[in-house]
Amino acid sequence: MTAIERVELRAFQFHAKNLALSANTSSIGGLSYAANTETLTTKYSVEIITKDGCKGGYVLNWGASPSVYGQMQMLAPMLIGKQAEERVGIYEELKREARQFDHMGHGPLDIALWDWQGRALGCSISSLLGSYRKNIPAYASTYHGDRNGGLDSKEAFGEFALECKEMGYKAFKIHGWHDGNAKEEAELVLHVRKIVGDDMTLMLDPACELRTFADALYVGRACDEANYFWFEDPYRDSGVSAFGHRKLREMLKTPLLQTEHIRGVEPKADFVLAGGTDFLRSDPEYDMGITGCMKIHHLAESLGMDVEVHACGPAHRHLVSMSRNSNFYEVALVGPNCPNAVAPVYKCGYSDQLECIDENGCIGVPEGIGIGAEYDWDYISKNQIDHKVFS
Repeated sequence: MTAIERVELRAFQFHAKNLALSANTSSIGGLSYAANTETLTTKYSVEIITKDGCKGGYVLNWGASPSVYGQMQMLAPMLIGKQAEERVGIYEELKREARQFDHMGHGPLDIALWDWQGRALGCSISSLLGSYRKNIPAYASTYHGDRNGGLDSKEAFGEFALECKEMGYKAFKIHGWHDGNAKEEAELVLHVRKIVGDDMTLMLDPACELRTFADALYVGRACDEANYFWFEDPYRDSGVSAFGHRKLREMLKTPLLQTEHIRGVEPKADFVLAGGTDFLRSDPEYDMGITGCMKIHHLAESLGMDVEVHACGPAHRHLVSMSRNSNFYEVALVGPNCPNAVAPVYKCGYSDQLECIDENGCIGVPEGIGIGAEYDWDYISKNQIDHKVFS
């Protein structure tokens, strides 16, 4: 057994090109196309160092927010002196400690512990998980619509979907506009299907922007007509009402994908047993790490359900590679003439940009030790705006 001696947290910044935040949100989901614009973007990293000098680390993407960084600072001191191998025991203690909060600061610490274990043993996280899937179908997951010349019309979405299809993508997910206009969203759903034809898998994620249950029902019926693969987080309950989504399921034929916005295996079990979803969601940044997500994937398997991993990153790839009951990897977020706003911290060529798929529309799984993708810690240190050390 190896004791944890030190935990280091960093906040660092970079400029995301041709992207700007919309007026009504400051989250990563609020980024949309804006020509000749650079948005200063903050991400966070964690390193866990044991007494023998072995290090495990992780750099956040979707879960990068000031509140998450605050929770990481709250939880990190609890790791000092713990045995790094005892991930499940640490998971249980951190879960209890964050019981009054949303658990979002827990996941990055757990992922770093998995990276540490892989480095300590000289193997990948995939090997630790018993993974066997080497090539995973991916879908292009768009930025939200804008009014700036990017994804600013149903025609623009259709053109981009066709571009992705020609690149090799077999699936495409739409994030519509923040306006939550049900008529506009329904027209978008039908138009994109018309443009790409019947042989491309399509999904819709309004990201809880539709205002009412009635709006969700209206747009959902357009998804039915256009044969969408799933309808995700449609309206302003914020994706947490099992009763509301059970009623919606009863009135639609398009499968619902829920539980991105509830954390951990227990509330997800409650949600699915209440009949609120057809697919489960997991995310190692959101759901208390790889340890937490494994529990969710096994829950889904025990019920004969599929579970789709939210967002992208090397930890996410390892998780999908062990999961028989996951259909796709989400390349999120992408759009015409703008990058995915992930931190430029990979030294090994790892990428979650639009072009990361192979000719068959699949992504590979990192094969290096631990997380499998080498981080540029010099870049992170050079661009840091905060550094916390717990020892």
